[in-house]
Amino acid sequence: MSVNAEPVASSGVPSTEELFVGPARRKRLNQWLATGICGNDITSSCLYVSAIAAVFAGVLAPLVLLMVVFVLYLYKKVYTEVVEALPLNGGTYNCLLNCTSKFAAALAACMTILSYIATAVISSKTAVDYVYSLYPHFNVTHGTILVLAVFAALAIIGITESAIVALCIFIFHMGILATFIIIGFFSIPWDFSVFAENLKTLPTGNGLLIAIALGFSAALLGISGFESSANFVEEQDVGVFRKTLRNMLVAVGVINPLTSILSLCMLPVATIIIFKRYLLSEMAYMMGGQVFKIIVVLDAAAVLSGAVLTSFIGVTGLVQRMALDQCLPQFLLKKNRRKTCHRIIITFFLLCSSILIVTKGELLSLAGVYTISFLGVMTLFGIGDIFLKTRRKELKRTYRAPWSVILVAICATCGGMIGNIVIDYMNLFFFLQYFIPTIIIVLLMYLRIPILKTVLELLNNLMSSILVWRTRVIDSITGITDQRVILFTRAVGLERLHTAFSYIVKNESSRSVVVMHLFSNPEYNEEDSLKKSLETIGEIFSTLKLQLVVREGRFGPEIIDEVSREYGVATNNIFIGAPEEKHSFSVRDLGGVRVIF
Repeated sequence: MSVNAEPVASSGVPSTEELFVGPARRKRLNQWLATGICGNDITSSCLYVSAIAAVFAGVLAPLVLLMVVFVLYLYKKVYTEVVEALPLNGGTYNCLLNCTSKFAAALAACMTILSYIATAVISSKTAVDYVYSLYPHFNVTHGTILVLAVFAALAIIGITESAIVALCIFIFHMGILATFIIIGFFSIPWDFSVFAENLKTLPTGNGLLIAIALGFSAALLGISGFESSANFVEEQDVGVFRKTLRNMLVAVGVINPLTSILSLCMLPVATIIIFKRYLLSEMAYMMGGQVFKIIVVLDAAAVLSGAVLTSFIGVTGLVQRMALDQCLPQFLLKKNRRKTCHRIIITFFLLCSSILIVTKGELLSLAGVYTISFLGVMTLFGIGDIFLKTRRKELKRTYRAPWSVILVAICATCGGMIGNIVIDYMNLFFFLQYFIPTIIIVLLMYLRIPILKTVLELLNNLMSSILVWRTRVIDSITGITDQRVILFTRAVGLERLHTAFSYIVKNESSRSVVVMHLFSNPEYNEEDSLKKSLETIGEIFSTLKLQLVVREGRFGPEIIDEVSREYGVATNNIFIGAPEEKHSFSVRDLGGVRVIF
């Protein structure tokens, strides 16, 4: 006999109507609009990475930049397999959430948040540095904080980046860079005398290997932003994601090495290091005078400012997702009259300003923190791909990255992190100074049930007379554990059911599980078999409240939408087994459900 349940009314947390937006209702981005958004982020690196590579690799800077392009090529394969198998927003967080545990995913998300902080700070500071090259009469640190404050205000007001505007900025940026490169080659001394002098500084022996290793580590900053496309894949049309990766790879592979070659052919290495904060500005002055310098500065300010706004928007979406998944405090979800999460934005602005002050605005320190952060994110993404291969073998996918590619990619980014620590151990200190407190907050959220139980025990022993507080703590625990999650299952073996419920017990605070079984024909109604299995499961997991719902229907996006609304459960709290090749739909079509077995 079917067991039916009444829909649950929303209370305090955003409603399912607000959380669930069916894929069919979104207007998706084509290849060029999507490339415009993520392309601005990664191609803005040419404004500073050539100089940073020259600081450590000298005349070998073009070589290490090409090595970085090879690493990017490897990660293109890794990202393609993972994101096209799990085409949901969230990048590394989404990958680990569906392949490992919520806590592991939260650790990756914390690193992503720090990467966003470093992105906003280094982009805004570099934009101010380029303006400083025209007007060297104001304080760069104060100017950077002002830029961050302006974009924080815009984010609170609700002005977000438009895909069309982003594409226009990207096209303008590419046009300026193309003009820069063409004019640059005509500006090179005909006898290559400057480059010949730079070649004399080429290190030998162990010095050569050290220069390549440290230069490669520092130059990895040039691929920051490559992960951004994975953070808005749900807004992209089918097949667009891998094209955005290709376009970013081509842009970085052409622009960064050529820019580095031009700088070495026009300026001595020592001069490049002096002008590392705004190298392209000085090169533009040598190529086309003050007018061309102003054009390059305006382009730099525009594309870097776009990266700042992207950081505010990206971190807001990620923190919202983590708060909804109960990895961060719920008070962050508070929205103002303009429906923006001002608490997240203000907190992000304060963190960005503080890291700018702590590092004293030093470009190399900021770059070190930035590089460690996003290299950690990419490394965890590669590890997530390994888990995807081993734990989600049945999950339908369009591409499979070779094991050798994944392992080499992980080793390369791990080596890059170590190299940045060797360059300056303070980079690790600055990184941990922000990473550890974030982890502590997530850990406290993850352990809040044991913490509340400890508080309850203390109240029982020491404050038994104050019954009102005891009642409130009990209500807090009950309110958390009574939040429902839904598990779709067939009459599978007891072992697979045990795997699913073990995941829920380990990763979810909820202890109320609605087990949903669908049958397309009364002959295939396996209710009796499921009841027996759930009786056993109930004995094993005695803390769970199990509710079996059996109804006629076919599993797919429509039933996910219907059940989500009926029970008031967000789709990220609906759990399923991995869709197989025989299914006509993919994980993308299911609106954010979680694959747990």
